[in-house]
Amino acid sequence: MDGTRKCPYCAEDIRAEAIRCPYCRSRIAALDPARWYRDHPERRLGGVAAAVAHALALPLTAVRVGFVVLTFLHLLGPIAYGALWLVLPFRPGEPSRLESAAAVLRDWIAGLGRRGGPEPPRTSRPNGVDAHLDAVPGGPLP
Repeated sequence: MDGTRKCPYCAEDIRAEAIRCPYCRSRIAALDPARWYRDHPERRLGGVAAAVAHALALPLTAVRVGFVVLTFLHLLGPIAYGALWLVLPFRPGEPSRLESAAAVLRDWIAGLGRRGGPEPPRTSRPNGVDAHLDAVPGGPLP
């Protein structure tokens, strides 16, 4: 059973690298999220056309021509290319650019929430230095 997996449509055992199920003839490569990544040896600009061609088992030239044709239809080619560039990760298992940007934004917003909260009360010492700035937990200072 090494090197096999179940077909998501007919549940038969098929080879792990199969693009189509030999039993039900369903295309299964497009459903595998591990196949959607941009780091392919055939990539040129951003690797999007190579990723689409590899994941859908289409000729790379046909996918590139498809993006060019979509460019003449209300600039859908560059829009689709840019959207896929944001959504598809560069390597399998890595976060996509969109996921990375969302994580940075989430951390930035969380940082704003921490900074905007109430500050701890300050107690001034006779020398004018705030006590909470030089106090160490468990240290000799109060």
